[in-house]
Amino acid sequence: MDNQKNRLTSSEITSLWAQYIQDTMSVCISKYVLAKVKDSEVYSLFEFTLELAEKHLHVLRDIFKAEKLDLPIGFTDKDVNLDAPPLFTDTFWLVYIHEMTMHGLAGYSISFSVSARKDIRDHYYQCNIDAMDLYNKSIEILISKGIYQRSPYFSKTERGHSITEWGYVMDLFGDKRQLNSMEAGNIYFNLKKSIAAKALVNGFKQVTKDKDIYSFMEECLHTASKNINIFSSLLQQENLQSPRLMDAEITNSDVAPFSDKLMVFHAGFLFHLATTYYAAAMITSMRIDVAGHCDASILRDLKTISSFGRIMIKKGWIEKLPRADDRKELS
Repeated sequence: MDNQKNRLTSSEITSLWAQYIQDTMSVCISKYVLAKVKDSEVYSLFEFTLELAEKHLHVLRDIFKAEKLDLPIGFTDKDVNLDAPPLFTDTFWLVYIHEMTMHGLAGYSISFSVSARKDIRDHYYQCNIDAMDLYNKSIEILISKGIYQRSPYFSKTERGHSITEWGYVMDLFGDKRQLNSMEAGNIYFNLKKSIAAKALVNGFKQVTKDKDIYSFMEECLHTASKNINIFSSLLQQENLQSPRLMDAEITNSDVAPFSDKLMVFHAGFLFHLATTYYAAAMITSMRIDVAGHCDASILRDLKTISSFGRIMIKKGWIEKLPRADDRKELS
């Protein structure tokens, strides 16, 4: 059936809307990074990132125009200061784009799975391929530079055994069993994301001049630091290495490279995503203390997300999504 006879569903509109905002943010960040980085491989990676974001935005604008839907405002050149000095090192930006690409892969997969119209599915199919290309490029550079941090290795493999004792899951007060591969892998995965987010908000806190936004970044920093400390200690108890912190990748610049709106949105976006990753780790963790720590981290992140919502509303930065028709108003 012709696409013109199939209106966009609410799920499709939401996916396209969210992607437009995120890709306009990506354009701003990529332009700034390209103006500052010295490493040729990192430069090439962000050239590719910018190319993909602009390609996706072209498709999105065509879809919104065809559907007679207003474009979101998103972010523009007004939200980036290309004259600002470097706020982060080239190493940070390399790790950053790798982590953000993983978020993109997760988001595009969901958008593909909730889309019914073929043109929308085709778009997200291509977005997934683009994100996988970017992921491969970024991880190859990380590995070649000796920067990539692998999740813990286990020295032995065991034959398959069934769990026959409740202590495998419920032992709170005795000697806890060692972390299994899924628990250790999830902890390491979430730690890497929290560490990158912590460095990002620490840099943003350093350059903002707005007291409300400074306080919000302080809260983000406190939440991320607590989560990092808890999950790092779980690995250390097993003599497993934690990912290294990235605070040393922040320069001493006090000039904001991005608008307050972009910095707050980016921080809130990362905390929103963190709750989903902690939830996935929680439901797959069979040690009750690990599941409990994931649950507590979700609650801490939700508190920070609440602060994010308040400041975005106070500043008038939240855009309204298209709404369902008000039948009472129409009658």
